[in-house]
Amino acid sequence: MIRPVLLLALVACFQLSFLIPSAPGANPNAGLKLQSTDWPWWRGQNWNGIAPANQNPPQKWDEETNVVWKSPIPGRGHGSPTVVGDQIYLASADEENEIQYVLAYDRKSGAELWRREIHRGGFTPSGDRQGNAKSTKASSSVACDGEHLFITMFNSDAIWLTSLTRSGEFRWQKKVSDYVVHQGYGASPTIYGPLVIAVADNKGGGAVVGFDRTTGERIWEHARPATANYASPIIVHTGNQDQLMFIGCNVITSLDPLTGKVNWSVEGSTTECVTSTVTDGQYILSSGGYPENHTTVMKADGSGEIRWTNRTRSYVPSLILKAGYLYAVSDNGIAICYDFATGDIQWRNRLSGDFTSSPVLVDDKIYVTNEAGETFLFAADPSKFISLGENKLGDECFATPTFTGNRIYIRIAKRTEDNRQEYLYCLGE
Repeated sequence: MIRPVLLLALVACFQLSFLIPSAPGANPNAGLKLQSTDWPWWRGQNWNGIAPANQNPPQKWDEETNVVWKSPIPGRGHGSPTVVGDQIYLASADEENEIQYVLAYDRKSGAELWRREIHRGGFTPSGDRQGNAKSTKASSSVACDGEHLFITMFNSDAIWLTSLTRSGEFRWQKKVSDYVVHQGYGASPTIYGPLVIAVADNKGGGAVVGFDRTTGERIWEHARPATANYASPIIVHTGNQDQLMFIGCNVITSLDPLTGKVNWSVEGSTTECVTSTVTDGQYILSSGGYPENHTTVMKADGSGEIRWTNRTRSYVPSLILKAGYLYAVSDNGIAICYDFATGDIQWRNRLSGDFTSSPVLVDDKIYVTNEAGETFLFAADPSKFISLGENKLGDECFATPTFTGNRIYIRIAKRTEDNRQEYLYCLGE
């Protein structure tokens, strides 16, 4: 339930800080200290996996070619690089010593600037469920509002949201919800106006919570169904309003991101989803993989009207929407182009390997990396599949790369017989 006093204070804060312009449809994040080329949270500033325009990142690389720098990452994680200004931020976990970190790197040189311990101990969940072998204790991506950092992590049978300064100083830490481990946790926080929003879907009954970015006060809370689910909070603009959209838990739910009020909630999703939804302004996407595979496009007005649906397994890699066409890479490596209006398949093409990392659109090119560190480039062209190249780096990749400033920032692991070492690579011509 929303606290009236806090809500009044929140509204006053908006008016004083001018974070929310009065014009309809204005961007509530326009007042944040971010540049258009920053990649400040999961899937980028518009939550859609589309990189800032007019870039020329490399299309060819290997260990000796187009590597600007590489820097070792302590521990293990699947969180993507967050790039703001001259810094890059990552979450990681030392599983042997049970330490969870946030790290900062210099964007130009790759030098580690600082390493902040977030949790020590508390890695082992209660009960007998230890999570999927692929999961890590640092699978979320850092969110940055230009001045402060926010990260969600599982620890001590709960999900915690922690805020740091950009120099690594501790600000506050708040419990989002108790958490029952099933596969693991990897939902990333997002920022909307004066709030940072975090979710903890789980079989014990979780919550999505809006926290005041400055104080950590719990502004609103919405209880979630008691089922496992893994999707991150995503803001979409549909029906002439911003909606905080959740897929999974057998429903598609729209909330007001400022108050947590339910706009609508309808059946139309499977139980467990990982992907982040996309929209064309009228319809939204839901895709998941347990207990049923599904890719569904539904009208974003609470009517429950389904435009089309199929049983394709787009479970983990999120999808890309461009100019009326939907581009997917299935978990088992099939690239697919759909007509977003009809669901008609324009083309299908097998890539290679299994995929956890999500595709990223850079102008008219799509980059996607499989779990073996092979990146495939193909054209965002609905007429036919056009391969633009393949590149191999390292031995493992689960994190989605970040593209900005003509550079690619990618988290790669190398393996030897008795060692696994992660690196952050900066690729550029």
